[in-house]
Amino acid sequence: MWRVPSPTDLVDLPFMRTAVLELGLLGVAGGLLGAWIVLRRLAFFAHAVGSATFPGLVVADAAGIRPIAAALAVALAYAAAVWRAGARAAGRSADAVTGVVLAAALAIGVVLASDVFHSSARVDNLLFGSLLAIAPADVWAAAGAALLALVATVALGPAWLASGFDRDGTRALGAPVGAADALLLAIVAATVVSSLPAVGALLTAALFIVPAATVRLLARSVRGLLLGSVALAVVEGVVGAYVALWLDAPPGPAVAVLGGVVFALVALASTAAPRAVRVAA
Repeated sequence: MWRVPSPTDLVDLPFMRTAVLELGLLGVAGGLLGAWIVLRRLAFFAHAVGSATFPGLVVADAAGIRPIAAALAVALAYAAAVWRAGARAAGRSADAVTGVVLAAALAIGVVLASDVFHSSARVDNLLFGSLLAIAPADVWAAAGAALLALVATVALGPAWLASGFDRDGTRALGAPVGAADALLLAIVAATVVSSLPAVGALLTAALFIVPAATVRLLARSVRGLLLGSVALAVVEGVVGAYVALWLDAPPGPAVAVLGGVVFALVALASTAAPRAVRVAA
């Protein structure tokens, strides 16, 4: 008989403990890198790189190999293509590459899943994640992503921040702007891959873009953006896992809808507050 799950199920059920730990670690990685994604205007890239891995996930699933390995190879190749396009045309053609790959990858993945490998039953898990499909190795990958995001923020954060605000000036001072940008794309791509078992290829933005975009509406400093993004991403991940258990749904859509609702409420509140101050004055 179906029942409304208790919040204690998050720790009582073994698969939920794994899912909560996975989403918590991904919240740290997504919050830190999400802040840089939002500041550097890489939201389209961060969303597209997850979708670009879909054909690789389908092939890996059909071949019986670890999907995360195939996804990582595809994501890094895609990041390299976007970086080269941006370097050659000052970023103008990078958006075009991103858009073309986003559409082509989804189309190729659907064709492979339905007509070539006949794995349509697994498409939902590949696209939207699954609470039951998260393995201990995926948790270790998420822990590695969180550590990578933390180390990269400490070591490369100043360079990312400086080149984001004044790229030419930063390059004139001798900073390796091109290398820093390439590392940012590669780290985002690798970290997004670690989130695929939890949220799927289509909804990586739920952890890597939406929380940071929400906090940016309120943050008054980069430090505040980083800390707030991590906190919100972790909370939305854990609450999204509970909602997914409650609705018997994939975690990706649950986290994405929750993040969208929170973003809308914060956006409305932030626009209404100045208006209220003006009226009171």
